[in-house]
Amino acid sequence: MAVGRLRVQVLEEDTFIPIPNTRVTIIPRGENIPQIVRQQQVTNSVGQTEAVELPAPPIEFSQSPSSEIPYSFADVQVEADGYLPLIVRGVQIFPELTAIQVCNLISTRKGEMRGIKSQEINIKPHRMVEDFKEMQRQQEVIYIQENTLVGNFPPKIPEDEEKPLPPEKGVVVLENVVVPEFVVVHDGRPEDNNAPNYTVRYKDYIKNVACCEIFSTWPENSIRANIYCIISFTLNRIYTEWYRNKGKDFTITTSTAFDQAFSFGRNIYENINRIVDDIFSTYIKRPEAKQPLFAQYCDGVRVQCPGWLTQWGSKYLADQGRTPYEILTNFYGTNLELRRAPEVEGIPISYPGTVLSIGSRGNDVRNIQTYLNRISQNYPLIPKVAVDGVYGPATANSVKVFQQVFGLPETGNVDYATWYEISQIFVGVSKLAELRAVNMDELNFTLTRSSDWENLNSQEETEETPIEENNQKADSKKEDVESEGPYVAASRKVKSTRRIFFPPLTYEMYYRNDIPKVGYMDDGL
Repeated sequence: MAVGRLRVQVLEEDTFIPIPNTRVTIIPRGENIPQIVRQQQVTNSVGQTEAVELPAPPIEFSQSPSSEIPYSFADVQVEADGYLPLIVRGVQIFPELTAIQVCNLISTRKGEMRGIKSQEINIKPHRMVEDFKEMQRQQEVIYIQENTLVGNFPPKIPEDEEKPLPPEKGVVVLENVVVPEFVVVHDGRPEDNNAPNYTVRYKDYIKNVACCEIFSTWPENSIRANIYCIISFTLNRIYTEWYRNKGKDFTITTSTAFDQAFSFGRNIYENINRIVDDIFSTYIKRPEAKQPLFAQYCDGVRVQCPGWLTQWGSKYLADQGRTPYEILTNFYGTNLELRRAPEVEGIPISYPGTVLSIGSRGNDVRNIQTYLNRISQNYPLIPKVAVDGVYGPATANSVKVFQQVFGLPETGNVDYATWYEISQIFVGVSKLAELRAVNMDELNFTLTRSSDWENLNSQEETEETPIEENNQKADSKKEDVESEGPYVAASRKVKSTRRIFFPPLTYEMYYRNDIPKVGYMDDGL
């Protein structure tokens, strides 16, 4: 029998704050497993367990359509002092890959405030195996659905490739394609008013869908092509405000007849985690169209879909050595472009446009050093560095440790993927999503950006950033300029100020009309 691996990451709910010393019990299960052997782990200082080896089916089961399920299963029991216990059932283990199960724990106090203990309809007692009878108490239980290639899911209902844009009725219509901070996922068909909504970080949503829709054991070029489709499909729903224009309070659904598969709380895989971090803002479009391509797809075996990408077909083309772009043009035609969205919401400062490495200097380096020092307070494995704006060996080492902890390629350089991952984790651990004041002197944090990037933003107000097929990872045409931005000028006038940040607590709050939009105290200086 083949072997896969599972690593568990335990975080506080709605944050990136790790919970160390969490008791994690992993129980593999499946028809071909002779006996159930539970493995007990304790999370380290960054809230992670070791990667545990688990039995898995042969990799051949996932390389062609088969009646065999290509992954094994494991159940995960998570317990930490001061938090509600969590059980995840049916974690999917592929051979030769590391699965990552993120567990977001709710504090006991918040559970009591929400009345979770009394809501037995949502939090049911569960008995995993005979040895776990003592754990029959109130728990949150997550059930992971089957992958769409082996499960019984309805075929997608065809829609027009280009959607009408929402009418201008006092609502701001997007000038450019924007990567949102959150996606609101409706767990059911669009007309099912009883189905719950989940507010999920955009990148987490893309990773979740990819793990639901395709097999992570496929060639990387096939995985990338499919993820481009998933991103384009999602950004089209966002750009056209498809469901909100119909009076709905969500972005997208989990119904495969209308949208894409999504299983709340499911595990992902290291390779898909890395790929999405690399291309999360890159989408497909027609040269003459403004909106992302509504990239519909099907499996190509149980359902046929001429003119759409077929998932198994993409796998076979990747086996032949086709690039992601060649795979996409094989299905959607040659008049395709890959574009990178110019704006990513929810982070303090956009990517400066150049890779930061040893020898780099300036405000962008200073910001990264500040972010890393704040992240280090919750992730002590990451070394703190001097905030001097000089990218030396110490900064490179701190970046490399960060990349190791969060599953990025360990280059020690801050490229596009690393910049946004550091920024996202910084926001998460700083709890900027909560209404709070931050003393800027204590943080030693200066919000700055190069004037070159400011000029780039003004140019991008009317056009997205094009990406060449063979240079998708690089957009380093801009020079690092150490000129003062507007935030620096303001800070020189007010030497010691207390900035107050008012970002949204949730996606829904962002769109509420009764929440005042308040800027910084010194914006007008």
